[in-house]
Amino acid sequence: MNEVIITNTRLPAPGGCGLLAAAEPFFHADRIADFNVLIYVVDGVIYVTEENTDHAVRKGEMLFLKSGVHHYGKTEIPRGTRWYYIHFYLGEPPECREYSRNEADIVPTEGYRLTLPKSSKVAPGSSIEQKIAQYVEYYSGNHADKKWYAGLRLWELLSSIALYSEPEAAVSLSDNIAQYLQAHCTEPFSSAAVEREFFLSYKHMAAIFKRDKGVTMQQYHDRLRMGEAGRLLTSTLMSVGDIAAAAGYQDMLYFSRRFHAFFGMSPTEYRRNAARFS
Repeated sequence: MNEVIITNTRLPAPGGCGLLAAAEPFFHADRIADFNVLIYVVDGVIYVTEENTDHAVRKGEMLFLKSGVHHYGKTEIPRGTRWYYIHFYLGEPPECREYSRNEADIVPTEGYRLTLPKSSKVAPGSSIEQKIAQYVEYYSGNHADKKWYAGLRLWELLSSIALYSEPEAAVSLSDNIAQYLQAHCTEPFSSAAVEREFFLSYKHMAAIFKRDKGVTMQQYHDRLRMGEAGRLLTSTLMSVGDIAAAAGYQDMLYFSRRFHAFFGMSPTEYRRNAARFS
């Protein structure tokens, strides 16, 4: 069935990727490629035939085309269709055992293989959808040591796809960003750090986050820091200076001004009021 197989003994070699949009209707390329192809459709539908099997890959669906196998288009792909593609090389897979999650012990002298699903559905907002977008963003960017890590990141993506069986509960990019900001709320806000974490442009993420959460990332981060400062004021005997430092502020006076602007009172007043009503 023209299956594509990956192993834990050999990394795939990336051969290019991107996000494309059809400005006009067109037919899929007629070719026998020496690389494998991952197609994930964001909008519209991709029509492609592999040998004698016709495929219609619709929004939220994924397809793998095997290297060395004839594929071509018989039906026009409509204008407005958008899809991610990833080309990659594998070579002939070495002798390996089929990987099983039920085996607890590792056999050190044996490799393991996974068969990628020929076609599958992907839950909107799932980790798989995000990982595909993140990989394409990473591969297209000017990251240090990309030539070294691109194959490893692709192997991790393909492994996630091979092990993905149940539609996941949708976790939005905004929710993932919010979790990241929560985990780093005691650090100064850094748009560059957010970009490094998600391998997406900050401008793109900022627009999505503001749309979904109703506030900017900076505002959300400030709320988290102030919430942590308020918690420390009411649940510990730490000094205001120590709490400022714990919340990520090096200047206590600046922290006090920010705290007053957020709560409408100084840290000392906030602590005193909390003590009165506790």
